[in-house]
Amino acid sequence: MKSGYTAVVGRANAGKSTLINVLVGEKIAIVSPKPQTTRDRILGVLTEEGAQIVFVDTPGIYRSANALSDMMMRTAETSAKDVDLVLYVHDGHKGISEEDISLMKKYKNFGIPMMIAYTKTDIMPEEKIPADAKLLFEAGIDCDVCPVSARKGKNIAKLKALILERLPEGDKLFPDDVVSDKSEKFMIAEIMREKILLKYDKEIPHGVAVLINKFEKREGKNLYDIDLDIICEKPNHKAILIGKQGKALKETLSFARQGMEEFLEAKVFLTAYIKVRDDWRDKANLLKEYGYEDLKDSL
Repeated sequence: MKSGYTAVVGRANAGKSTLINVLVGEKIAIVSPKPQTTRDRILGVLTEEGAQIVFVDTPGIYRSANALSDMMMRTAETSAKDVDLVLYVHDGHKGISEEDISLMKKYKNFGIPMMIAYTKTDIMPEEKIPADAKLLFEAGIDCDVCPVSARKGKNIAKLKALILERLPEGDKLFPDDVVSDKSEKFMIAEIMREKILLKYDKEIPHGVAVLINKFEKREGKNLYDIDLDIICEKPNHKAILIGKQGKALKETLSFARQGMEEFLEAKVFLTAYIKVRDDWRDKANLLKEYGYEDLKDSL
């Protein structure tokens, strides 16, 4: 059978997590229109007859601004060096810049087979695609370019087939019923963070961490009790997260609870507290406490 690891890399907001969720057929990673949505390396496992692809979702590439984002960039680069294939995801509707080409060359120079998923073709003129493919080839990016739309499901089967062509023969890496290496508890924290990213604007969501204090299923009932802390960096951020008379927080928690119930396929009783930890993204002890381990220390 064909089996192997595929690192999914690319700029922030290129559509990596959405693409993996569609390929795997399950919610593996949270999605929002903001950079820094994915912070950890997350595995999504697709198992079919005669094939298993382990997708390694990585943080999006962007300019680092603090210790957390430095760690995220190291995670993305390290993840792409220990796989069978690099799938570089490029947002096609934004065009191709010199910096895009430079990044693609950087990953191609790792010496690992690489291909490009040219995404978001549903929101751009189709005639741009051949011209961009030609531009990449002329710039020395001589690998397959597969135009896809994850949102519309366009060319997903073709992309999957191209990935399988490049993976080695081997045994299954995970049991058939495993779709991710992350726990339900991890995903609950990520769903909470996803809803904050979607609900609030500007910098505040990027300065938020979620810490699960309690995640328990009531005995004999299809109901989970979830207690969590929302960590922010400034007192005024806390005030914005809560909103006037607590309205913003109530709406966000209701939004999050719906997502959690869909994921768990059960009712959720959700309690949340907002705590301020000044500049936690630049403090190694707090990064570790909130679950952001440097990947180079965990391999």
